[in-house]
Amino acid sequence: MRLLLRSLKPMEYRSRVRCEAASIPGVSYSLNRMSLGRRIELAESIRDLAVALEYSRAGETAREQVEAAVLSAKIDQAYLRWGLAGVSGLLIDGQPPTADTLFERGPEDLLREIVDRIKCECGLTDDERKN
Repeated sequence: MRLLLRSLKPMEYRSRVRCEAASIPGVSYSLNRMSLGRRIELAESIRDLAVALEYSRAGETAREQVEAAVLSAKIDQAYLRWGLAGVSGLLIDGQPPTADTLFERGPEDLLREIVDRIKCECGLTDDERKN
């Protein structure tokens, strides 16, 4: 007879994940993990931008291509605001960075790394991550 024993210790779920930055040694960042509520929040924040991006990408003029690049950057900013919980080991102009200061004045390599990791945590495909 096989006995099933339940653990008395409950499973612990962490709603954030901590990552060491590959682009800047000594810097780490915390990301919010995906949940159903957060998935809806993210979708609502990028919905209109994503529709406009697809429309602009379909265009052939230089203006439409530039608009697509701007919209893509705005989508990345929305992902960053949604997913970044904090950064440690880095000061920007003497202050700990927020998502907005990192986006506006931070090191671009770190910004790209964090946005890519957020999209990865969301479970996006390679094509979806290109946005």
